[in-house]
Amino acid sequence: MNLLFMQTAAPAIDAAPHFPVAFTLVYVVGFVAAVTIGSIAWYNSKRPAGWESKERPDFVPKVDKEETPGVGEPKS
Repeated sequence: MNLLFMQTAAPAIDAAPHFPVAFTLVYVVGFVAAVTIGSIAWYNSKRPAGWESKERPDFVPKVDKEETPGVGEPKS
């Protein structure tokens, strides 16, 4: 009797869904990208109170502001 139960339970154990590692990887890479892009945007924005005299880190690129971005003729 016990052998019959073990034989019928074996396919159910093998067919159990596995945790999708690819989805987890997408979430981790997306989080890292969001933090990186957000940090660059924050450093390029107006400085919050208390941060006016702080220097920009070397790894953050300088983004020049345009007076009317996306309007007019291309500059190239």
